[in-house]
Amino acid sequence: MKLKQMMIGMATAMICHVVPSAACTGITLKTASGTPVLARTIEWGGSDLNSRYVIVPRGYQQQSYVPGGEKAGMTFTAKYGFVGFAVEQDEFVAEGLNEAGLSAGLFYFPGYGKYEDYNKETATVSIADLQLVSYLLGSCSTIEEVKDALDEVRVVAIDPRASTVHWRFSDKSGQQVVLEIVDGQVKFYDNKLGVLTNSPGFEWQMTNLNNYVNLYPGTAEAKDFGDVKIASFGAGSGFLGIPGDVTPPSRFVRAAFYQTTAPKMSTTEQTVLQCFQILNNFDIPVGVEFAEGKIPADIPSATQWTSATDLTIGKIYYRTMYNSAIRCIDLNAINFDKVKYQVVMLDKVKQQPVTHVKIR
Repeated sequence: MKLKQMMIGMATAMICHVVPSAACTGITLKTASGTPVLARTIEWGGSDLNSRYVIVPRGYQQQSYVPGGEKAGMTFTAKYGFVGFAVEQDEFVAEGLNEAGLSAGLFYFPGYGKYEDYNKETATVSIADLQLVSYLLGSCSTIEEVKDALDEVRVVAIDPRASTVHWRFSDKSGQQVVLEIVDGQVKFYDNKLGVLTNSPGFEWQMTNLNNYVNLYPGTAEAKDFGDVKIASFGAGSGFLGIPGDVTPPSRFVRAAFYQTTAPKMSTTEQTVLQCFQILNNFDIPVGVEFAEGKIPADIPSATQWTSATDLTIGKIYYRTMYNSAIRCIDLNAINFDKVKYQVVMLDKVKQQPVTHVKIR
């Protein structure tokens, strides 16, 4: 048990501790007919997260961890089958989709969130923050059910030294919300924009967008500057001044403008590809977030994987830092009554494949 507790502590500290390399960027695009596609990145420059996908059948039972690394929290059984992407441990699902069309994902939220303190007397209704996605995907089909479920549980941290997270949920109706727990209080925010990054809080990020009201797509017109005419050096000068650094506020602004100006595609598959193209702009190369000579890990990118979710059709797409090919899991092809619980590493070979072109 002591070894297990140590492993849990290491895992939570590894993926959530407040360091510059913890980052996530989420966007939402819609097709011409209004079908939403949710996409996001997950970053961690400190080590390989050993990400894997899990297939959870209906009726699968899990128990929550509590501080100290013991499985002594609430027990929950999946009413709905789901597919999720887990980091470091099979139970820690960071992004997923269930068969009812509910999408859920967690995003790092350092320095701003604060959960309830753990109390052994309420262990049977206590759920670890890193297992909340699994619990809700297995239990809920709509945003309203998510809200009701949060009234019945207490979200706690496995390791009090670790960062908090906040969450994004969406269902087939197209509604999307952000969940933040601050000073132990559960708060939901309607996310009509469909963008989410990290700290500060969602309300602050939306307010900060007003600082960039001058930005617009296209190219600025030439102007007379006294007796001199000045003109743009090239296309796209309407976005001159958009923040280009990798901090959460800057990524939020950039994601909002790239998303809003993207043309609406006619099919969901085209929209999925568009999501991946936009999120290329948020890939974080190893090195930019650490002082010179202090890079802790030999990995290709701090952006470890990127996903896109089609809630309406029931497909979840992904690519990784080791393989830029886009792969798809079709939930419609899974019989969640008969399928066994499965865990599969996202990358069996951790090396970017290179195809050599044969010249004849």
